[in-house]
Amino acid sequence: MITPRRVLAALLAAVAATSLATAPASAHERGVRPLPRAHSHNDYEHPRPLHDALDQGFTSVEADIHLVDGQLLVAHDLADTRPDRTLESLYLEPLRKRVLANHGVGVYRQRTSFDARFPAGKASTEFQLLIDVKGDANSTYAALEKRLYDPRYSFLFSLYAFGHVQKRAVTAVISGGRPKDVLLGQKFRLAFYDGRVKDQNDLGIGSDHRLTPLVSDSWSGLFTWTGEGPFPAGERAKLHEIVKSAHAAGQRVRFWATPDADGPARDALWKELVAAGVDHLNTDDLPGLANFLRAR
Repeated sequence: MITPRRVLAALLAAVAATSLATAPASAHERGVRPLPRAHSHNDYEHPRPLHDALDQGFTSVEADIHLVDGQLLVAHDLADTRPDRTLESLYLEPLRKRVLANHGVGVYRQRTSFDARFPAGKASTEFQLLIDVKGDANSTYAALEKRLYDPRYSFLFSLYAFGHVQKRAVTAVISGGRPKDVLLGQKFRLAFYDGRVKDQNDLGIGSDHRLTPLVSDSWSGLFTWTGEGPFPAGERAKLHEIVKSAHAAGQRVRFWATPDADGPARDALWKELVAAGVDHLNTDDLPGLANFLRAR
């Protein structure tokens, strides 16, 4: 159980950690301009989990976790888990080192490039760690909470406390097996909820953004267009309405299962997503999306 004492310890750790003297960020890290729309789908399947995405400027990465003998192991399927590939080793520890190297400023030292979603002169520096829970939602989330509240890592994560959100370098969002009732009942937490667009029985568009800052759904479950030929007018209007409604509620939008094969069809679909204001473009092709976004 996460007690008020542990919350206080997490807050004190945040102050202490950001004041530590640490090695400066490398020249390469300083030179990477973050891309506010870039989301690395199944990030752990890349040769260098997290680091390959950071090298390309991605501001959102996805890690699937399984609770195995008390450890949070990262893999898509349980059969592929390995004891050395833990959430801590692949994500929490590298993020900790990165933020401390930037003196607590964030995962990136540079600000994000201008984006139409933000007022002139402002930019988002938020980094999202999307954690897809596999297996039992409640027990896995309980184990995840212990990691998030560990003073070694707690200073990293955006905090919800008694109705208020304090943004920090990393925002942890729970997807997959989401313990909705547990999260709804918490007065303080270091994790948030990934809602759904089409499921009316879930927390979706219009729900409290302090709990559900992100709404996601399958592109193929909502749309038929895959980038070939003209975008049907009705589907374009539907896409824009989804994004408009989510943004009005203070929420971000992501679609998975978008076409991801290099070529004109993918570029056409990505252009429509950007034009509609979709916040996270989902890809396994890190250089492909980075080049597309920087070219724009």
